[in-house]
Amino acid sequence: MQVAVVKYNAGNIFSVMNALKRLGVEPLLTDDAGELRRADRVLFPGQGEASGAMAYLHERGLDDVIRSLTQPVLGICIGQQLMCRHSEEGDTDCLGIFDVDVKRFSPTRHEDKVPCMGWNDLRDTSTPLLAGLERKFVYFVHSFYVPLCSETIATADYILPYSAALHKDNFYATQFHPEKSGAAGERIIKNFLEL
Repeated sequence: MQVAVVKYNAGNIFSVMNALKRLGVEPLLTDDAGELRRADRVLFPGQGEASGAMAYLHERGLDDVIRSLTQPVLGICIGQQLMCRHSEEGDTDCLGIFDVDVKRFSPTRHEDKVPCMGWNDLRDTSTPLLAGLERKFVYFVHSFYVPLCSETIATADYILPYSAALHKDNFYATQFHPEKSGAAGERIIKNFLEL
């Protein structure tokens, strides 16, 4: 199985590469359209800022490539946010795969800190990607969130309930970092590879 990781202007990609290697997969880090289209699975991970990441993708034509992929694709953290329609971060038009806009957390109490950083449990899981992971704790780091929508396949709660994971057709996405979420995260990556 050939697993490709999208190479673009975002951090944390090597944590995902290492998580795949722990599962016995030798991933290909690439921004080549042909290699991405030929891969059996594509991961679109990262940490970063929406407008800069989208500009990088657009300049290299990777936005159109990602939208056109037909194999299973997994967006992680900013990867999930960039797969949405629009982000409040930098007033950025994104890939539009998921028909929902990304919002910034607005603290309502003194103890509400932004960014949301730490472990939170998954709720309302409803997909083979998250099989066996109801109420399991996973690791989040984010200041922006995807509201609940028709494509939500798992929820989390911080300040308000939001989409911890999304699914539409061959596209999956998680706001949390499976590669930093211990055994639960490893199970999610393994589930993705077996879809």
